[in-house]
Amino acid sequence: MDAAEKYIIGHCTRQTAALEWIVRQTNVRTSHARMLTGLVQGRFMTMLVQMSGARRILELGTFTGYSAVCMAMGLPADGHLDTLEVNDELEELILEGFGRAGLSDKITLHVGDAKETLRRFREQASASGGNGEAWSYDMVYIDANKREYCEYYDLVFDMVRPGGFILADNVLWDGKVFEDPMPQDRQTLGISRFNDMVVSDPRVESVILPLRDGLNIIRKK
Repeated sequence: MDAAEKYIIGHCTRQTAALEWIVRQTNVRTSHARMLTGLVQGRFMTMLVQMSGARRILELGTFTGYSAVCMAMGLPADGHLDTLEVNDELEELILEGFGRAGLSDKITLHVGDAKETLRRFREQASASGGNGEAWSYDMVYIDANKREYCEYYDLVFDMVRPGGFILADNVLWDGKVFEDPMPQDRQTLGISRFNDMVVSDPRVESVILPLRDGLNIIRKK
């Protein structure tokens, strides 16, 4: 951690006891603690939910629940968040974290492949006579398989209301997307294709913030 990062963290509102617990458990019980959203981005996401007035949020990629808790903290009393996670071994940790944060009634965890879950949501909306209200969102946060970001974008786009937001994490991918020559691994290519697709999509406006590993904020027109 460099001096600037230490200063920034030291001058942000502290994380809650529940978030501190999630951080500790992630370090103890997983080998991928670097995937945690972290205090600065987490606080930003809480405020973004509050500023946007979002009531319904969809998250792709729960991991251990840190980002879900941060976003749910910004929801109004009648707000709700659906979060999708493929790794069923994390379910117990995730749900305990939601409980410790007092947010169990505001967050629903869906365990399974994100693309399959999204297709099920769409089928359920279609079966209800075209009333997709149950699967309509003000904000979608994408932080799952980097190789599939373009597919996620296509699947969720119609589920986001006009004026709503799609957030995509890790869009700078440790700087690999602007290396010359660019690495040709599937994760880097997936992120690069996604960034190119978004900036070329006339249905949205977007800005990439160099926050942590890059956060693409996309507003649906």
